Amino acid sequence: MFEQKAGAYVIDFLKQWKIDHIYGMPGDSINEFMEELRKEEAIRFIQIRHEETGALAAAAHAKLTGQIGVCMSIAGPGAVHLQNGLYDAKKDKVPVLAIVGQVSSELVGTDHFQELKLESMFEQVAVYNRRVQTAEQLPDMLNQAIRTAYAANGPAVLIVSDDLFSTKIKYEKPMTSAAYSQPKIRAAAEDLKKAAELIETAKKPVILAGKGAKGAVPEVLMFAEEIKAPVIASFPAKGLIPDVHPNNMGHLGQLGTKPAKEVMQEADLLILAGTSYPYREYLPKDAPAIQIDIDPAVIGKYYPATVGIASELEPVMAWLIENVEPKADDFLESYQKKRDKWDETLQQEMAKETEQLQPQQLMAEVQNILEPGAVVSLDVGSVTLWSARYLQLIDQKMIVSAWIATMGCGLPGAIAGKLAYPEKQVIALVGDGGFSMGMQDFVTAVKYDLPIRIVILNNQKIQLIETEQKEMGNKPTNIGLANIDFAAFAEACGGNGFTARNRQELKDALQMARASKKAVVIDAYVEDIEFETL
Repeated sequence: MFEQKAGAYVIDFLKQWKIDHIYGMPGDSINEFMEELRKEEAIRFIQIRHEETGALAAAAHAKLTGQIGVCMSIAGPGAVHLQNGLYDAKKDKVPVLAIVGQVSSELVGTDHFQELKLESMFEQVAVYNRRVQTAEQLPDMLNQAIRTAYAANGPAVLIVSDDLFSTKIKYEKPMTSAAYSQPKIRAAAEDLKKAAELIETAKKPVILAGKGAKGAVPEVLMFAEEIKAPVIASFPAKGLIPDVHPNNMGHLGQLGTKPAKEVMQEADLLILAGTSYPYREYLPKDAPAIQIDIDPAVIGKYYPATVGIASELEPVMAWLIENVEPKADDFLESYQKKRDKWDETLQQEMAKETEQLQPQQLMAEVQNILEPGAVVSLDVGSVTLWSARYLQLIDQKMIVSAWIATMGCGLPGAIAGKLAYPEKQVIALVGDGGFSMGMQDFVTAVKYDLPIRIVILNNQKIQLIETEQKEMGNKPTNIGLANIDFAAFAEACGGNGFTARNRQELKDALQMARASKKAVVIDAYVEDIEFETL
C-alpha cells in the first residue's frame, strides 16, 4: 500500500464502515483532519453550533437506524461539550464514535492551552477510550473503536493529536479490518421449557415489551394473541408496539395508563420481553417472571426473574408460539374493555373545545397530520408525558433520551432523523425549556435544508419540575421561564415561524408547516394545566 496521510486512511475506513456523515465544529486540534474531510465528497460534514448537539444527534442516528453515529470535537472545551450526548448513547445502549482532537503530540502532558487529560474524562462514559500514540496506530485503532462501539452498544472515544492526521504512513500490515460480525444469541433448551411450563400454568400472564422487541414485533404480538395476554409497552418502545393493537394496554408508570397499572398488579406471570424496566413499584409484588434479553447482566436486575433467557427475542417468541397452548381470553377481554373506556376518556379530553389551547388538543392536531413512517423526536419534560398518553403511534419511529433523560434532545433528534430519512416527515415535540437549551442549532437545520417541524409546547415554565416539587410537599420555586418569541427566532434563522394561541391557529400553522420547504418552528402557547400522574 502506498504512503499517504494517516487522516486519509481514516477517511477510507470510515467509508468502509458505511459512515456518510459526521457532526462537528472545526477547531485548532482537528484542522488537519478537517482538511482530509474537505477533499472527500462521500462523507458529509454537518457543522453544528454546539458539540452537545452533535453528540446527541449521533446518538439519535444510531437509535433510528441501528448504524453507528459519528461526532467529533476539538480538545478541551469541545470534548467537554460532547459528554451529555455520549452518556445518552451509553445509557440507551447505541453505538457512537467520537473522534476527539488533542494538542500536538509533542505538547501532550505539558499543560498546554486547551489540554485536558481526556482519557480520564471519558473513562466512565466510553466503551472504548484510547489515545492514539503514533500515526501508524491510527487506522487499526479506528477499526477497534468502531467494532467495540457495535459490540458493546455504546460510545467509543478515539483521542487523536491533530498532527498525527497529517503524518504520512505506509499501512502495510493491517491488524484489523472494517468488519463486524453480529453474534446470533440463542436460548438454552432447558430455559425455554421452564418458561413454557410457567406460561401453561398462568391464568393472568402480562407481557411487558421494550425496545429490545425491535425486529421481533410480529412475533411478540402473535404470541400475545395466542396466550391472550395484555401487552404493555415500555415508553422507549412506543412506535414499535402499535398503540392501536387490541392487546396493548398502553405504557406503565408515571406517564402510563390506568389499565396498564391495574393489569400489571393483577398479573400472575410477568413476561419481560426485551426490557429491563426499572420502576419496581409499578411491577407485581411477587408474581413469577420470565425475562428475555440478549444481555445476561440485566436479567433479574430490577425484578427477580424466575426464568432468565439470554437470547434474541424473535427465536424465543417463535418457539413459544409453536410450543405453548392457546389460552382463554376472559382476563384479556376484561382489560380490553377498561382500555376502551380509558381511550374514550382521552378522546373526549382531546376533542373538547376551549378558549386557550391545551396540551391534549395539541397532541390531537399533531396526530391528524402525522404521516405513516414519520419520525417523532421527543424532548424531555412534561411534553414527554403528554405525548406518551395522548399521541398514538402505529408505524412511526419515535426517539427520546430515555435513560439519562436529558432536556434538549428533541432538536438534535429531528436533525438526525431528517438526515437519516430525508423523504420522511420529521416532527420534534419539545417544551419551551428543552428547546431553549440548544435552540441555536435550529440554524443548522436551516443551513443544510432540513425541513423539520418543531412544535413547542410553550407554557413559560418547567412544568414537570413544578409537579415534582408539589408532589414532594414543597412550594414550587424557580420554575418560571422568561418568554421567547420562538416564531420570530425561527424567521431570524432563515426558517419559518408560526405562533398558535388556540386550536384553530394551531391547525392553520400545522398545515402551513406541511406545505413549507423550510425548517419550521410552531410556537404553541398551551394552557397551564397539570398532567395527572399515576
